[in-house]
Amino acid sequence: MTIAQTATPIQESEGETTIRLKLELHSIAHTLWSCLVLALVLGGIGGTIYKVTSPDGWIAQAVGRSLSAGVAALGSMGLVGALAWFARAWGDPERGLVSYFVLYAFAAAGTLYLLQLWTKGTL
Repeated sequence: MTIAQTATPIQESEGETTIRLKLELHSIAHTLWSCLVLALVLGGIGGTIYKVTSPDGWIAQAVGRSLSAGVAALGSMGLVGALAWFARAWGDPERGLVSYFVLYAFAAAGTLYLLQLWTKGTL
């Protein structure tokens, strides 16, 4: 008897095939959802950066009103940036509630910027 004669093919039952198909469909749906959230988050971050730095953006509006308001706005953004930079090392490796809030806030901003771009044609 050779090895080829003794080997029998592994056959799956119909129930195992159905379970495997459900798991694959769930995996595909989860991947698509994650890609959508990633696209919205990146759009939210990019749109926010554009809104801050554009010629008619938030900084230009604050500086245009008065010099002290512009300096205060730039100083507060610098302070927030510095705190975010230093807070990276202090954070818990597990994602907390705040990180989920920031993630979905940028996703919501991305959705709003996408709707604004679609309806008005500009940000």
